[in-house]
Amino acid sequence: MDKFNVNGNIIDIEARRMRPGTVHVEDGRIAALSFDTAVAAERTILPGFIDAHVHVESSMLIPSEFARLAVRHGTVATVSDPHEIGNVLGIDGVRYMIRNGKRVPFKFFFGAPSCVPATAFETAGAEITAADIRRLFEEDGLLYLSEMMNFPGVLANDGVVREKLAIAKELGRQIDGHAPGLRGEDAGRYIISGPSTDHECFSLDEALDKLRFGMKIAIREGSAAKNFEALHSLISSHPGQVFLCSDDKHPNDLVNGHINELVKRALAKGHNFYDVLQCACVNPVKHYGLDVGLLQPGDPADFIVVDNPQDLRILETYTNGQLVAREGTSLIPSVHEAELNNFNAQPLRAEELAVKATGTSLRLIEALEGQLITNQVRDTARIVAGHAVADPSRDILKLVVVNRYQPAAPAIAFIKNFGLKRGAIASSVAHDSHNIIAVGVEDQDICAAVNALVAARGGVAVADRGAIDLLPLPVAGIMSAGDAFSVAEEYTRLDRRAKELGSTLHAPFMTLSFMALLVIPALKLSDRGLFDGDRFEIVNVFEEE
Repeated sequence: MDKFNVNGNIIDIEARRMRPGTVHVEDGRIAALSFDTAVAAERTILPGFIDAHVHVESSMLIPSEFARLAVRHGTVATVSDPHEIGNVLGIDGVRYMIRNGKRVPFKFFFGAPSCVPATAFETAGAEITAADIRRLFEEDGLLYLSEMMNFPGVLANDGVVREKLAIAKELGRQIDGHAPGLRGEDAGRYIISGPSTDHECFSLDEALDKLRFGMKIAIREGSAAKNFEALHSLISSHPGQVFLCSDDKHPNDLVNGHINELVKRALAKGHNFYDVLQCACVNPVKHYGLDVGLLQPGDPADFIVVDNPQDLRILETYTNGQLVAREGTSLIPSVHEAELNNFNAQPLRAEELAVKATGTSLRLIEALEGQLITNQVRDTARIVAGHAVADPSRDILKLVVVNRYQPAAPAIAFIKNFGLKRGAIASSVAHDSHNIIAVGVEDQDICAAVNALVAARGGVAVADRGAIDLLPLPVAGIMSAGDAFSVAEEYTRLDRRAKELGSTLHAPFMTLSFMALLVIPALKLSDRGLFDGDRFEIVNVFEEE
């Protein structure tokens, strides 16, 4: 039998107390807790952190490599929606994530994607049907229906949406929500239909509105979407109804921190220590019924050791009684994993990016720092030889989406707030269908960046006057199976190159990836055209005059 003991100040979150003692571990579980004031308690022991909503794919890492980074920060489990790979490869992609996640000592709890494809206004690589969702519940044991993004379909009582919700209810699964900006009676109707969580609130009033209907709110702080400052007061006002999550975390940010950073920020804001840990550790376990220990006798031995409750420096991380990280070093080895993909894009020609001017007033996407939502604004087009072109002097750039699943003409629009003064950046990580998306100043650079991704069958790229920098992502065109630290280092280099071209965004590639996310208002671009998320329809790039 595998037995060991860990001494320290033991945190009991639900009893709201800390006592010196010993955690006795046997065969991966907490065999007993013994308390003794004579025990040297120079360290503190508490349950591990849980990311209550994350798309592992956004780390550009397969689950086994994601785990290697996360455990360094005291994360022991994630509630993970695999709809990114689902949009590329369908149920086979979801099962790829499940299989790979099981190869490492980390607790991935994947959900059944509810909206693949996310809308009918874009081209995805696959579909996950209601029958597929039932199979994932019954055959793969998944615990919940992932975020129901089609809230208009819920409110309109769409038959397909209704069937998916009914399957989850029949089988006793939780249903995750996704309803940015939904308020009042519509929010109530949406919540009554089944969704019990939301990670999309970007204002306190919106969150309070949903809390009144019994919904639980996941406070999100990712690489692009940052809602902690707006919502952190909920930790004190509604500690039993709040989770902490990242949603989307790029590899360079995951190297530096995870849920532990939100815990420390919350404590620095003055929130009660036990309220914060309730949100970071306990609430997801209770809500979803996760097989994650909370440092009680009989629980799985999932816990962390920190230096003290004030600094929260992670000294050790354990999952099922296995030491998986020590002093910032991951003890999870890399595993070799096969690559699978769905990538049939054709090379682009620069002349395909010409936009004939049919007016003078442009409908512009305005990207917002720290938000997934965008504004819809108007400005005068810069017209050269009868064509609308980018105007970096006014920060008006060309945005392009290229269908990566079948040959098709590119969709083109214009965007503000990326700040590029020259060159282009491109990515095949483009939520949710993951077509190729690019933004830039000159058509030649945009074309070069896109074609680098076509040749690599996925990745992120920077093009500048003939020079190409590329991070290949050969797993579904959205992840690398390579070493997490190497991927993070290479991504950091490309992020720096994008900023050298003039971008002032904190995470230009992450922000770019959401410019095709049609289910987040107000104006986005799919491979089929410019999409008005408020009107839920394709619109013209030029305003009618």
